[in-house]
Amino acid sequence: MAYAKTSYLEHTAIRVKDIHWHIRFFREALGMTVRNIQGSEEEPTQAWTVGGVQLVSDKGFDGPEGRMVHLGIMTEDLEAALEEVYKWGVTELPQGHNWFALPDGLQIELMQAR
Repeated sequence: MAYAKTSYLEHTAIRVKDIHWHIRFFREALGMTVRNIQGSEEEPTQAWTVGGVQLVSDKGFDGPEGRMVHLGIMTEDLEAALEEVYKWGVTELPQGHNWFALPDGLQIELMQAR
């Protein structure tokens, strides 16, 4: 039986080398409100904007563009959704049972919608 509830993308996490630049860009260039910062203002490790962008600081990142970390998906019934996704052969990740990787490596964080 397929999952009968609704789910939606809540955020996309992007790995960035210079998190301060990215916070300023989204705030000042695009007018996006930063709703949460993990770590101190001087040394943030992560930042979330209203609108679904999560910035993850990785000072050693050397790619030409940001690298996606994971998709954060909200769902109406977390337990039922997890029961269904694990039937699809996904791999549980160390972060917990609600974190899993698809066969091609895409990582998903599944969360209970409030």
